[in-house]
Amino acid sequence: MNTIPFRSATALAALIRQKKIGSEELLDLYLARIEKHNSRVNAVVAMDIAGARRRAKAADSALAKGDVWGPLHGVSVTIKDSFDVAGLPSTWGVPELRDRRPVGNAQAVQRYIDAGAVAFGKTNVAAYLIGWATVNEIYGTTSNPWDLERSPGGSSGGAAAALAAGLTALDIGVDFGGGVRNVAHYCGIYGHKPTFGITNSDGHVMPGLSNRPDLAVTGPLARAADDLELALSLISGPEPDDAPAWQLKLPPARTKKISELRVAVMREDANFPVDTEVQDRIQAVADFLATNGAKLSDQARPAFDNVVAFRIFGGLLMAGLSRRKNDEAFWNRLSHLRARFMTTDKDGAAVERVFTHADWLEMDAARNSLRRAWKAFFADWDVLLCPAAPTVAVPHDPKHAWHERKVVVKGRPTSPADPTFWGAFTTVAYLPSTVAPAGLTRSGLPVGVQIVGPSYGDLMCIEVARQLERGFYGFVAPKGWI
Repeated sequence: MNTIPFRSATALAALIRQKKIGSEELLDLYLARIEKHNSRVNAVVAMDIAGARRRAKAADSALAKGDVWGPLHGVSVTIKDSFDVAGLPSTWGVPELRDRRPVGNAQAVQRYIDAGAVAFGKTNVAAYLIGWATVNEIYGTTSNPWDLERSPGGSSGGAAAALAAGLTALDIGVDFGGGVRNVAHYCGIYGHKPTFGITNSDGHVMPGLSNRPDLAVTGPLARAADDLELALSLISGPEPDDAPAWQLKLPPARTKKISELRVAVMREDANFPVDTEVQDRIQAVADFLATNGAKLSDQARPAFDNVVAFRIFGGLLMAGLSRRKNDEAFWNRLSHLRARFMTTDKDGAAVERVFTHADWLEMDAARNSLRRAWKAFFADWDVLLCPAAPTVAVPHDPKHAWHERKVVVKGRPTSPADPTFWGAFTTVAYLPSTVAPAGLTRSGLPVGVQIVGPSYGDLMCIEVARQLERGFYGFVAPKGWI
């Protein structure tokens, strides 16, 4: 992709350092595109143009003196609404937080800025960060640049739409049930969900929730695999209280040769079906790897029941949210998850379960059993390829909130909770995974492949995405946006 707005953040940073484009020039380019195109997608919802221009000018002045701030020197980036950015709204798509203006930056945001980035705006989110449709009562609905009648996913739909439409160079998301991976798949970009614990939630905490949420991780969204690796290196770090003794050294990818890869392939699950058009693109990725000498198996699986794994995920998720047990509006939006994970049959009647700390301890022990099963699996396999979601981007449905919808898979409507399986069964075990573009369906919509690796195997996941980018398929701009 040679058009400047659609280049990777690392490529743009190189152009700035080489003085082939100025930081202020790049900012103006994105601002002009936002003025022209943003009304079509409603991806960028708040900006600090004056502040961004001052920083871009300072970046150009510094570079003229030979001072390079870091690997993102002068690169224009946006930030997901829910991350604190000093002076800009951080609403989480919730009306009562409409006027919330943090006085400081989230740690992950500050890491982008310390690396030289120019953070100029915020991108839209699903209300409460719940659901795969980015819509809220403050900023409205975000659309997918590939098809404006469809969702870009959620909860980081604004970030993904902005990247796909060429309105920003880099963004950031949060993932517990697929919020980074789902939007990358829907919008044809790259997303990485890190191993749990290597990034932190400092400056990304909704009032009323724990400042160390179980399952959720901060992860980068980008247009290239190199950007994922760079961004991950920047945002990895401890919670502030752990900083004095905290260190991280991710192991390198076991191999950078496709011919030496050991790849398991999972196109669907008997209990969690996947549309054929999505399966076909996963198979195309597998065929490419096999043709280039990789060892493949479509039968290898970790030794546990996926239905049980999904139930453990759901229980841990619901238990972690129980702190807001008296927030009726919040729980109304979770009705699909409550029905899926919090009800049990007792004497023929549905009874809502109340999770205790003892329940959480039991589920945590079960989670650790899953982790051991995955560890044994990855002793023989480098990565597992699977879908990020069971369908391509879902159509808008303004008549129904996400929790009221039915997602149609293979012609059958299903609860919107079930598609979360494709993020959840790896999230519950704290595993890293990267979503990379896998091509387009016959109808012209993007499909992403999810590349799952062992705990702390983040660089292996990203390396496989990089090899696919170089030899199979990479980011392609949607028609009509160049």
